[in-house]
Amino acid sequence: MEEKKSSCVSTCDFAGVRPIMMDLPYPPIQVSKKNQAYADLLSVDYCGSVSELSAITQYINNESRLSDSKCSMAKTLLGIAVAEMMHLQKLGQLIVLLGGKLDFVAKYRNGRQQMWTPEYLAIPENVGKMLLSDIEAERAAVNQYRMHIKMIEDPCVNAVLHRIIKDEEYHIMLLQALVKEL
Repeated sequence: MEEKKSSCVSTCDFAGVRPIMMDLPYPPIQVSKKNQAYADLLSVDYCGSVSELSAITQYINNESRLSDSKCSMAKTLLGIAVAEMMHLQKLGQLIVLLGGKLDFVAKYRNGRQQMWTPEYLAIPENVGKMLLSDIEAERAAVNQYRMHIKMIEDPCVNAVLHRIIKDEEYHIMLLQALVKEL
């Protein structure tokens, strides 16, 4: 008896997807000295509403929803998500070195604390709106990193944040190119 192939098989092969980021080295992950205020600032970049955790989750969701209809675009979004995972990991290392703890709680300067929530995500159904939402999130991240660089007087931490910005700006360029393909 001949076995039928299921029509519920994904046609998009994600084997070999690599992080999409600038081909530049990262500075060493180190800090000048412990500083809880800096760790708190980075906690917002780590898991706040505009954060690497939000970016990863949004990209993975978008990639999953596009994988059957727009495989090439889905692979690009997954590659960006993997780069965001690397940013999350580097921020986590910095937070710990600064004396903070990784608990998925963003600690804001006004004393407010907020645990990460999927309510931070934008999940539009339309592909064009999805990409525009991703671009908006990347721009917000760049602006937030720049603001934090102005507040942090640790050249070691700021070097890492400057390097992350380069990836985020590259992601904006790639996402804008995807919008033009639609």
